[in-house]
Amino acid sequence: MAFPHPPASAQLALAALTVGHPDLAAILERAGPLPWRTRSPGFPGLLQAIVAQMISNQAAAAIWGRLRALPGALEPAGLLLLSDEGLRGAGLSRPKVVHARVLAEVFLDGTLSAAGLEAMSDDEAVAAIAAIKGLGVWTAEIYLLFALQRLDVFPAGDVALAAAAAELKGLDARPDPKALRLLAESWRPARSIAARLLWHHWRFLTGRPALDDFIV
Repeated sequence: MAFPHPPASAQLALAALTVGHPDLAAILERAGPLPWRTRSPGFPGLLQAIVAQMISNQAAAAIWGRLRALPGALEPAGLLLLSDEGLRGAGLSRPKVVHARVLAEVFLDGTLSAAGLEAMSDDEAVAAIAAIKGLGVWTAEIYLLFALQRLDVFPAGDVALAAAAAELKGLDARPDPKALRLLAESWRPARSIAARLLWHHWRFLTGRPALDDFIV
C-alpha cells in the first residue's frame, strides 16, 4: 500500500525528534520508514473516529467499509436520511448510531465545520470536539493527529500507544493515560510524530494493525 509523503514540517519534526531520542530513532531502524497515514477532514474523519471507539482496529475497519458504502453516509444530510436499521446493519451499535446522528446535526447547524476546526488551536479544537455528545478527548486528539495532521498532539488514552511505550521504555506495566501523557512531555513539540512512531513500533512487534492502519 502506498502512503503520501509527510509534509515538510513533519519531516523536519521527525528528524529533530529522532536525533534527540535514540530509542525512537531505533524504531525506524527496525521497522522501516514511517508510513504517513491520514484521514479526511471534517465530518467523515470524525465519523470514522466514532466508529473506532472501544473496538478492535480490525472490527472498526470492517464496519467502516460497510458504513462508507451506504449512499450518503459520509455527508451529514445524507447520514440523517439513513434509517437506524441501515446504520445498525453496517455494524454501528445503538449508542454509536445516536452519536453519528448528533455529529451530523452539529455539522449541519454549523457548531462544527472542517474550516472552523482547522482555524482553531490544538486546545480549542480538542475542546470543541470533546464538547459534542459521543465524542471526547481521545476522539478529538485522533482527529487532530490524522485529519488535521497537527504535530504536537498525543492521544494518551490509546491502549496500543501505552503498550508500545511500555515495551520501548522497559516499563513493568502499561502506563495509565496520566502517566503516558507525562512521559510524552519529553517529546514536545512533536508528540504526534512520537505517537506515529509508537504505533509503527507496535505494528512491528505484534504484527497486528495499529490505529493508524485504519484510514479513509
